Amino acid sequence: MEKEAENILKPSPCFGTGRSNRVKIGNFTVGGNGPLFLISGPCVIENKEVTLEVATFLKRLAQGVDIPIIFKSSYDKANRTSIDSFRGPGLHEGLEILREVKDTIGLPVLSDIHQVSEIETAAEILDVIQIPAFLSRQTDLILEAARTHLPINIKKGQFLSPWDMEQVVLKATSGGNNSILLTERGTSFGYNNLIVDMRSISVMKNFGYPVVFDATHGVQLPGGRGTSSGGQREFVAPLARAAIASGADGIFLEIHPDPGSALSDGPNSLPFEHVEPLLITLKEIHRIVRKKRKVPKV
Repeated sequence: MEKEAENILKPSPCFGTGRSNRVKIGNFTVGGNGPLFLISGPCVIENKEVTLEVATFLKRLAQGVDIPIIFKSSYDKANRTSIDSFRGPGLHEGLEILREVKDTIGLPVLSDIHQVSEIETAAEILDVIQIPAFLSRQTDLILEAARTHLPINIKKGQFLSPWDMEQVVLKATSGGNNSILLTERGTSFGYNNLIVDMRSISVMKNFGYPVVFDATHGVQLPGGRGTSSGGQREFVAPLARAAIASGADGIFLEIHPDPGSALSDGPNSLPFEHVEPLLITLKEIHRIVRKKRKVPKV
């Protein structure tokens, strides 16, 4: 049994040695030996005012901390716990708000798609298409998203091992799209709980694409409040630090000006005041890790 486990955890030899391809998003490039980058925003588009407030904060942060930022928010949260949960403004209104973030604030935008029928419309505005964790095995969705040749961020399902993502990557690349990000967001661990295995970062980096750690969904307690999910915000920072030390290329943080009133994922979202100090620390860890990776010239 020990031998079998050892073999399973060994990265596939068909994918490189942990160096990731570079992916161009907006006017910057991520992966390889590029800078630490951030995917961030409110979980769901609540309204235009909150969305622009968060985007304005992130733009200032990008300039102040000198870090590339991709704005993330969902126009539709199709996997809410309860039928009564707020889902967002929908495809067309939500995309128009994201267009305003892109055009007036100047951040590249990312949102998740749930159906093949959404992709053509979403691709007209989005800079990055996200495949939600629960849909990471949906072949048709991945193939159609990849055919846009936009960068795609595929979140590892809570029900998948990191090595299972090899087949997901092969689906995405089968049509010639190599602009791929892979995101670790924790694994189901019993009922209403997730656990993050940092070995996942190394395993997925060996597939040859930038790996992101979703630090706020990683502390989610799915369905933990009965009609909604709970979360353990206090563990966001330590897990984020561990992920960057483990080699993650980017970090994913859902933030909100008042997480207590957020219409989705408030318990695991960060308030504004927690974000900048965390990013400064993560940038320093990232710098140290990359410096140690460089092989001295002989």
